Amino acid sequence: MVILDFGGIKEDVIPREEYSIEHAREVLKDEVIATLGYGIQGRGQSLNMKENGINVIVGQRKASKSYDRALQDGWIPGETLFPLEEAAKRGTIKQYLLTDAAQKELWPIIKKYLKKGDALYFSHGFSVVYGKLTGVIPPQNVDVILVAPKGSGTSVRRNFLQGSGINSSYAIYQDFTGRAEDRAKAIGISIGSGFLFPTTFKKEVYSDMTGERGVLMGAIAGIMESQYNCLRSHGHTPSEAFNETVEELTQSLIRLVDENGMDWMFNNCSETARIGALRWKNRFRSAVDPLFESLYELVTSGVETKIVLERSKEPDYKEKLKEELTKMGNSEMWRTGVTVRSLRSKKKN
Repeated sequence: MVILDFGGIKEDVIPREEYSIEHAREVLKDEVIATLGYGIQGRGQSLNMKENGINVIVGQRKASKSYDRALQDGWIPGETLFPLEEAAKRGTIKQYLLTDAAQKELWPIIKKYLKKGDALYFSHGFSVVYGKLTGVIPPQNVDVILVAPKGSGTSVRRNFLQGSGINSSYAIYQDFTGRAEDRAKAIGISIGSGFLFPTTFKKEVYSDMTGERGVLMGAIAGIMESQYNCLRSHGHTPSEAFNETVEELTQSLIRLVDENGMDWMFNNCSETARIGALRWKNRFRSAVDPLFESLYELVTSGVETKIVLERSKEPDYKEKLKEELTKMGNSEMWRTGVTVRSLRSKKKN
């Protein structure tokens, strides 16, 4: 375990160099990991575990794109690929990686296959933390654990193949067997985590839902649209507005932030950019502080959860979602992005 000091605030972090894959295999040698749901997280985590020598099976309903993809990835029906109920029945550690809405819907079925001493695994604390809304209340005779990669399943898989690993949080909600923490750590390393950061189910879901609606997705998309529209309204061309809003951020500046932090990125930009950015950073922060406080309160109170559950069960939800995403993709800014990105591939050729 590594103790990190964040300006006097210390945290225990587990690196994979310390918790080896060999030890993870030993911890999980008598387990059958049943990955329930072959979506983005299910696919990345199960493939990584399989290639790390862990006994893993996949549960996915037939006649679905995810089932077809599982077949393409080499999962064998009747051996490593089963219907959801059969996989749940066989697994000793059940990775509940369906969508949050599907977890609520299928919980009465999956719950029947939880045997004494099993482990119920999540990668997001949503269903358990908001159990009064979802109905997902685990029985007391199982372990309830969480490993939450700090990235999409696509990144989990990509980083694993590149050998770099991804940061993940882990938490214990219920330790019936006395082995819950070892189970969580072992799976965390097996799915390709480079470092494991301890947290709680509540803190994970509160930070995750705030981040998705904030900086990671909602805020950045809204800010990009606002700046792009501002530049276009003042006569800038689509390419110029896109380059100054998206291209420079994704292809240059965010990479500098990734390497050494925001201050280092600022020090590697022009004096004019640095002086202006430092001044306007404070104005933007002051403007959005109330928004984030409101967002966090709506997350912790369960309002955002109610919205998710209500909208996802609307009969035309998928059609509405497709329309909204299509509208975004067909906006001038993102159509410009398609053209600008194509120039990169031409340059490589």
